[in-house]
Amino acid sequence: MNTVYISFGSNIGDRKKAIEEAFYLIEQNNMRITKKSTILETEPYGYTEQPSFLNGALEVKTDISCRDVLEKLLYIEKEIGRVRKFKWGPRLIDLDIIFFNDEVYDEEDLKVPHPDMHNRDFVLKPLCELCPNLIHPVLKKTVKELLEHKIETGG
Repeated sequence: MNTVYISFGSNIGDRKKAIEEAFYLIEQNNMRITKKSTILETEPYGYTEQPSFLNGALEVKTDISCRDVLEKLLYIEKEIGRVRKFKWGPRLIDLDIIFFNDEVYDEEDLKVPHPDMHNRDFVLKPLCELCPNLIHPVLKKTVKELLEHKIETGG
């Protein structure tokens, strides 16, 4: 059984409803949610001229491959109504694979661990709630260490 950590976010429309719908569809697509973080209200990242986000993380157990998880998450985003207009733009729902077991994928459309996760409070804080001692397979630091470093450096 694979363990997947997924970050989620929403900043337009009924944010809570979109997140709840994502949880439901994840469960309907051969992924069992085993842990949910607290949902945080956060400032936008990258493109800042947009509403604040609701963000969090999930621990999911599944027997499907990383590629299949990605395809299902993209399907769920589309099903809920996400339209990709530009990078870091407003979104009804965003679902990203952060970790897939301790595996590393570096393909054009599949990068795991998420390549920018260590720079994002809105990913690290919820992840730290779920798996503080999980070691990043590339950076070789725990999630807790990554968050502490980000706080210490003010990054």
